[in-house]
Amino acid sequence: MTTARPNPTPGAKMIYLIKRRAETSREELIAHWFANHMPGTIARQEQSRLAGGPHAQRYICTLFDPRADKPNHQDPMWDGMAHVWMEQPPEAPATAHGVVPVDTFQEKAEPYRQWATREYVVMDGALPLNPQTLNPAFPCTRSGFFKVTFLVGLQAGADSAALFDYWLDVHVPNVRRTMEDVGGFRYVVSHSLTPDSEPFAGMAELYFTEASGWARYLEHFQPDDMGNWTDGDNTLMFHSGTEMVGIP
Repeated sequence: MTTARPNPTPGAKMIYLIKRRAETSREELIAHWFANHMPGTIARQEQSRLAGGPHAQRYICTLFDPRADKPNHQDPMWDGMAHVWMEQPPEAPATAHGVVPVDTFQEKAEPYRQWATREYVVMDGALPLNPQTLNPAFPCTRSGFFKVTFLVGLQAGADSAALFDYWLDVHVPNVRRTMEDVGGFRYVVSHSLTPDSEPFAGMAELYFTEASGWARYLEHFQPDDMGNWTDGDNTLMFHSGTEMVGIP
């Protein structure tokens, strides 16, 4: 049976991978991200929208958890990522964001760059959204899920177009079948718009109601040939249980 490709989300999904500075704790980074950076970003996007300029249609941040299956629960290479959905990819700035900090969050984070992707929502399971009532509605937080994120590396010299075709036509149906078999409820794939000039060719986000769903997934998944194009040494995996919602 042939499975139709998922339709791409209109516009561009911008990803900003975030890593704290060496002297900053994870908790300190998150506090300034939520309290100081997200409100300012929301305000700037609203100002641009009211002025008829380019603006974020959605803005959500994922926090990566320290890995319990790593020695000493070592921290991941990245602490989290911001997702910003735009009608068009914004022009890349001449220098990375935060080289000249505009808020305390950028003083605590390493400078970061934008990564433009095309998003495919394969399984559209709903995530909770509970805007705050005793404080400004957004940003707010949400949890109650177990999320696995893959940042997928491309083999040196590999054909990124061939990878994307195989990913959508073979790998996505394989993952979706397994997700459905084990109770996964949301699955999103994002392909780099410029894969040959980015550290990663794409990203996959898999959502389960709890960590046991991921364990069942690993038991049931049957490997396919996507590894013919991907770089295993440059493919990273992260676990998450919390997202911060700025613009739903």
